[in-house]
Amino acid sequence: MAPAESKTLTARPLTREAFAPFGDVLDIGGDPPKPMNGDRALRYHALAEAQVSGSDARVIVSIAVSKPVSGLVEIAMVERHPLGSQVFMPLDDGGLLVVVCPDEGGRPGRPEAFIAIWGQGVNYRANVWHGVLAPIERQQSYLIVDRDGPGVNLEEHVFEAPWFVRVS
Repeated sequence: MAPAESKTLTARPLTREAFAPFGDVLDIGGDPPKPMNGDRALRYHALAEAQVSGSDARVIVSIAVSKPVSGLVEIAMVERHPLGSQVFMPLDDGGLLVVVCPDEGGRPGRPEAFIAIWGQGVNYRANVWHGVLAPIERQQSYLIVDRDGPGVNLEEHVFEAPWFVRVS
């Protein structure tokens, strides 16, 4: 079944300016790096700030391996994490479909879609509606920095009718 035209999104390039309402773009194209380790490495410092709230909350680092998407991608649901931010930084070469929605009275509004290129990751701010991991065309691994601890830190929303994004 072909998607309704009003429910089809066009993904645009991921830029710091376009993504600013939802979080941070992690890449090395911003401020100049700082030398470290006796000038053997360059540090791209403070690309994002992890947010956590709640009693006994902590920042954790994880790795996820995700199945790829291609062609016309169905966006049936989005999620958000009210108690903390969430970083996804690719560990492999490849693109990532990034879907976010503005909040409209506690529900996700019209989705926006971005294509992250090699070397870009994202930091979703706390309480930002976003899609699930969607590497483009091949399986990829991601470094995740997010919150762990007590409290309900996951809300999911299933759209009445799915949205579609063409990625290739």
